[in-house]
Amino acid sequence: MDFKLRPARDHGLPAEARLRSLSRERGLGSVLVGSAWRMLLRGYLRGFHRLEVSGRENLPDPPFVMVANHSSHLDAVTLSAVLRGDAARRAHALAAGDTFFTSTLSSAFAAYAVNALPVWRKRTRASEIATLRDRLIEDGLVYILFPEGTRARDGAMAGFQPGIGALVAGSTVPVVPCFLEGAFAAWPPQARWPRPGKLRLRIGAALTFTDCAATRAGWEDVARRCEGAVRGLG
Repeated sequence: MDFKLRPARDHGLPAEARLRSLSRERGLGSVLVGSAWRMLLRGYLRGFHRLEVSGRENLPDPPFVMVANHSSHLDAVTLSAVLRGDAARRAHALAAGDTFFTSTLSSAFAAYAVNALPVWRKRTRASEIATLRDRLIEDGLVYILFPEGTRARDGAMAGFQPGIGALVAGSTVPVVPCFLEGAFAAWPPQARWPRPGKLRLRIGAALTFTDCAATRAGWEDVARRCEGAVRGLG
């Protein structure tokens, strides 16, 4: 096996810029903080929301992408909490930059506790999508992604946007459809804090899109197929 030594992707970036960088890599401190955070999350989800998970055997080895319906801030933390081992350490939630990366404090929490990477709604550049795709494949990462683009204000699932296609079309990276039930009732977008309520996460069989062209039409086909798989779990 060939071994290539290379500097970290975020080498040389100032500390604050590193927090918001798509090239951010995990150091020892980030790994330890992330592990402690996941332990707390798992205890919270078991105790406060009685989390029930089915289909965990459908999770492949990295790299892969998890996609799900999106109606609550509980969504990303729940999907992150069910990962184990190498997949958990390699997982990044793709989070709205204009919500979670607006200050140094919020950026530090999103980067080190949740290991989120920022996606700037309405102003994401093609080069940023290319960086995310390259890292997914080359670094063997796991992305947690909500292709609706924003939380559903009424709990009803909206159509998927084609950005998921730009990440995986024409590649062998599996996409794992998931459906989370109960998150909207437990913590809707209009509420400031969550309340007790049971969560059920169903994880479906992985999809691959080697047959989809890296074009707008191919991306839209990926989005339609992912949306159908997620709805089928509901």
